[in-house]
Parts: sequence; structure tokens; C-alpha cells
Amino acid sequence: MITAEKNRMGMAGPRVAKEIGQHIGWLEKRLKALEAEVRNRVQCSPVWRRKDELLQSVPGIGPTLASVLLADLPELGQLNRHEIAALVGVAPLNRDSGVFRGRRAVWGGRGNVRAMLFMGTLVASRFNPVIRTFYQRLRAAGKPKKVALVACMRKLLIILNAMLRTHTLWAPTYAL
Repeated sequence: MITAEKNRMGMAGPRVAKEIGQHIGWLEKRLKALEAEVRNRVQCSPVWRRKDELLQSVPGIGPTLASVLLADLPELGQLNRHEIAALVGVAPLNRDSGVFRGRRAVWGGRGNVRAMLFMGTLVASRFNPVIRTFYQRLRAAGKPKKVALVACMRKLLIILNAMLRTHTLWAPTYAL
């Protein structure tokens, strides 16, 4: 909503722009309060705090993505790699019918988790040595950027799932 209001303010007249500016201020204040509440709730729970520490030990996973994973993906650490990838919607699914063999695609799953994971993977593809190496290898093999990035999303999710299952901090030994 903040972005939408900022876009509206650029098109509005001076009087309306002032009111939109006040609304943006209120939205930003409310957003900060909600973020503080989420951080507080995570810190108050020993289980969530430990999971948050494990998640944020991975390069590319910040407080926002960690909070989304804790809130919207409670199954993380409890399912196998195929199930967790399908649950988020990053598992390659076939589009075959009869003798027709279509291209594999990702779809379904929890869209809000997938969108946040996409942004975290963008960061990880630059700063996480395991994900960066994997991404570069896929690109060198001729994969399109987005295909390589979605494969990195799946890899990062599987690493996070394994870390939460075994209760271990990030160690870049999760190699290919």
C-alpha cells in the first residue's frame, strides 16, 4: 500500500498530495509497529528464537524472510526435500499428456513464501558461496537466469529444511 500511495502522490495535486503524504506516514508507522511486534513474538518464544537464529545464520536469509518462513511455513524441518519443495511451489512438475512430453514448470504451493524466497535467493546468489556456485554453474550450462534462480530457490529451501531438521547452524559444507 505504501508503494501504491507513493505512486498516487506523484500524480496528485498539491492538496491531495499532502493528504496522501499523511497517509503514507501513518502506513509507515504502522508497518514499523507490526515489524516490532513480529520480532518481539519471535524473541519471546524459545523455539521460534532458535529457529530464527538457525535461519538467519544462512547468507541471504534476513529477518523478514526468516519471519515469513516461521509464520507461513511451520512444516519447514519436518518434511522431506520433495515434500517441502512441492509445498512451497518450487518443485519441477511435468506437463505431460499421453505421448506429449511438455516442459517442466513450477507452480502451486504457497505463493507468499515463494515470493519472499525469490528475493532471499537473489541475495544468496551473490553472497552465499554455495548458492552462488550453483547459480554460476547452471548459467554456464546455458540455463536461463530465471530457471537457474528457481533451481537455487529449491536448493536454498532444501538446505534450510535440513538445517532445521538437524538443528545445525549454517556451514558451507552443504555442497552439491
